[in-house]
Amino acid sequence: MEYSAARKVMVDSQVRVNDVTDRGLHTAMLTVPRERFCAADKVWAAYAEVEVDIAKDRRLMMARDVAKLLQALQPRAGETALALAAPYAAAVLAAMGVMVTAQESDQAVLDVVADGLAEAGVTVVIAPLVAPSGGDYDIIVSEVGVGARPEAWIAALKVGGRLAVVERSGPAGKAVLYIRGREGVSRRELFDSNPEVVAEMTPAPAFAL
Repeated sequence: MEYSAARKVMVDSQVRVNDVTDRGLHTAMLTVPRERFCAADKVWAAYAEVEVDIAKDRRLMMARDVAKLLQALQPRAGETALALAAPYAAAVLAAMGVMVTAQESDQAVLDVVADGLAEAGVTVVIAPLVAPSGGDYDIIVSEVGVGARPEAWIAALKVGGRLAVVERSGPAGKAVLYIRGREGVSRRELFDSNPEVVAEMTPAPAFAL
């Protein structure tokens, strides 16, 4: 497969046509090798309009949805970002001049994506997703869904920082943008999206007598 040609088709047919107009983001997605973040036997699907397997039950978010999340975040060169279970988004942000830390909780996933992240200049941390590494970030992004508002992630933002994530408590999810202000947090719904929801970010069911 000619990967550079496949990247152009992906950007033209999946990203631009879905109201993603940020040219810097287009350029980054044209340069980042998405195939570096897929399971070895799934690289043929890296640029298809699907969620591609990484390892175990983890999959890459569709390129269209990653692009829409990143555009909503309005990343700027020199900012700091934490990519939680978001290896492809991490590499794209790095290509846009953002200083990125990628956090994964599963070594099997990290074994697949580590080389690609290193090539992108991304710092890698392995730790539970419920406990973000560090803090005072300009940007936090995730390619997996969460079952409830991720308070710990919001707390890891600096004032003016932005978080883009999909909240999903049932069959349908909604991508949302949080912005941390001095006196509170704003929330804006962005678009429908249905990535997998990771178990560690899903509240345990509550039972009442």
